[in-house]
Amino acid sequence: MNYRIHFVLGFFLGFVFFSCSNSEENTISPQYQSITESVYASGNIKAVNQYEAFAVGSGPIQEIFVKEGDVVNEGDPILAVYNERERLSRENAELAQAFADYQQNQSKLRDLQLSIDLAKSKFHNDSLLYARQQKLWDQNIGTEVELEQRKLAFENSKNSYESALIRYGDLKREIEYTSKSASKSLAISRVLESEFVVKSKIHGRVYALPKEQGEMVGPQTVVAVLGDEKNFIMELLVDEYDISKIALDQRVIIRMDSYMDQTFEGKITKIYPLMDTQSKSFTIEAVFTKSPPVLYPNLSLEANILTAQVDNALVIPRNYLINDELVILEEGDTIPVKVGLKNFEFAQILEGISKDQQLIKP
Repeated sequence: MNYRIHFVLGFFLGFVFFSCSNSEENTISPQYQSITESVYASGNIKAVNQYEAFAVGSGPIQEIFVKEGDVVNEGDPILAVYNERERLSRENAELAQAFADYQQNQSKLRDLQLSIDLAKSKFHNDSLLYARQQKLWDQNIGTEVELEQRKLAFENSKNSYESALIRYGDLKREIEYTSKSASKSLAISRVLESEFVVKSKIHGRVYALPKEQGEMVGPQTVVAVLGDEKNFIMELLVDEYDISKIALDQRVIIRMDSYMDQTFEGKITKIYPLMDTQSKSFTIEAVFTKSPPVLYPNLSLEANILTAQVDNALVIPRNYLINDELVILEEGDTIPVKVGLKNFEFAQILEGISKDQQLIKP
């Protein structure tokens, strides 16, 4: 790439350039005027928040919910990718959740509650009989064997009651855990299946749907391009030799093939600090301050980024310089000059010649 081209900008005031005192020798004299130095950049238009949407998994496109040009909200579905495995997994999770549902297992708890009630009743009855037998024994009535039998029956019914309570608690915890686990598994299955539905990340416009229903797609396949419906930015490439001249808020003059013979204006809003090692260029962003009436993503453009300006500068045409450091006087002498700002056509002269001297084109 060659981005180190500097242009004279079309907004220069209408100065009278240089008078020729001798047309045969093509002499000129330096003139005072404004000179602006700029850095060339190429690029294209992007919608604000423009991004490419990718399919999460592999499979055919089952359904497309929108059309190119539609305005969508954040979270709206764009298209669905069919995936048999995730569908079966979700259906299996639904069956497991229905089987493990807490409400559906209340009958098991009710059965165990009946066992608790019976064990409690027997425990209460055996405790009364044991207490009565103990009282009789204290009155020297009855045998020791009868007392031991009542005590054994009391202890057995007590253990049965406590065991029933423990079984009930264990079953309740198991049902609750199984129900929650099944619900979580179903939720996970639904999330995994829903990931095969590509949804919009923004409120904006669908600019492209490069794939059709039934086409196979994968995780690396772009299935949609979305971005802001009204607001656009410029993405520009600047050569590494010029990036040191670029700063935020610098003025940008834009030309577009879509609007021939027109110029627009903008300003630098972002400088990406990492250089692309292949193109040896930096990416910068700019916004319009004077915008075309209609814009579309990916429109190409060329821009001049204004990096310096001097008013009332002594300038000569660039082609009257030799190696950007020497000029030829009318008398034929070659003398050195100190050059300031330069662009494609003109150069600022800081030292070496005056306005009254005549120069010859090399």
